[in-house]
Amino acid sequence: MGDAKTVCKKWDDMDIDVLVKIFKLLNMVEMGPVSQVCRLWRSTCSDPLIWKTIDLSRLKSNFIQIRVSPFIWVDDRSDKRLFRILKLAMALSRGNVSSMIFHYYLYMKDEHLSYITQRSPYLKRLVMPAWDCISKNGICQAIRHWPHLESLTMPTIGHPPYIIQEIGRHCKKLSELKIMGTFDRLFASSIISYLPKLKTLSLRCSCLKRDALLMLLNFAETLEVLNISHCLILETVGRKQVIREIDASILEAGSRMKVLTCQNNGCVTCQRMVSDEGLMRWYRYEEEFWRYDEVASLDLGEDSGKLFDAECEKLTSC
Repeated sequence: MGDAKTVCKKWDDMDIDVLVKIFKLLNMVEMGPVSQVCRLWRSTCSDPLIWKTIDLSRLKSNFIQIRVSPFIWVDDRSDKRLFRILKLAMALSRGNVSSMIFHYYLYMKDEHLSYITQRSPYLKRLVMPAWDCISKNGICQAIRHWPHLESLTMPTIGHPPYIIQEIGRHCKKLSELKIMGTFDRLFASSIISYLPKLKTLSLRCSCLKRDALLMLLNFAETLEVLNISHCLILETVGRKQVIREIDASILEAGSRMKVLTCQNNGCVTCQRMVSDEGLMRWYRYEEEFWRYDEVASLDLGEDSGKLFDAECEKLTSC
């Protein structure tokens, strides 16, 4: 430093491409203070390459089940933590988010959903959290603001037609859908009627009504890939629900598309579906279990998500 000829570069003289590569390795907790170093770093922290995906698939709510609607109680700390994280992410991303992933057991409310909806107009992929605390009006308003949506993963929905209809009206580019729950004739007819351009559908680990499955296979003309792996297929016989195997009629109806199947007594996932009577209790199993899918583009894998609960706790004191 004593040499007068030594040239010292300032922080804001660093190459932007180098900074982007470095910042992409950081999680959101670390991005907050980094963005305050200087103007260049603040601008670089909002680069579209960094915010292509907001992955909160490791963040879940602290909750207990209750006996009255919405049957879930979420503590205030979880709500405040989520808002702090979303505010930071939306402020830095500046509307550049194209993919957003949430944990299955993150209980988002209408105000959370509305906040991200208004600040992510170019969203292409969305992995939704649990729906229990989101109203019908809340999710419909959100769907109307995402015309570029191409891929959607939805946990269990009690009454699907209204949301499928909204998607059909406003998300003309949607070609990929994953459903985690019960699939009946009403759900099948909604998809056939309102999503005529759907190419990929995953019903993995869902409870399927046999007549609904046949309806989908026979009338979903644009469907190219259908994942029914580890599903429990039920048929009503008299007053009883009887478990059925994938028979010749199902295979024949699905012959024009790629159908991914697994109904194996030796398969651990199939065993869990039978044990849970068709409604998978994801919380009973490995943390990563709900993320998997036989369709590669829908699979989140074990390494998805940089933001862990321990890091999120730091945001509550910011």
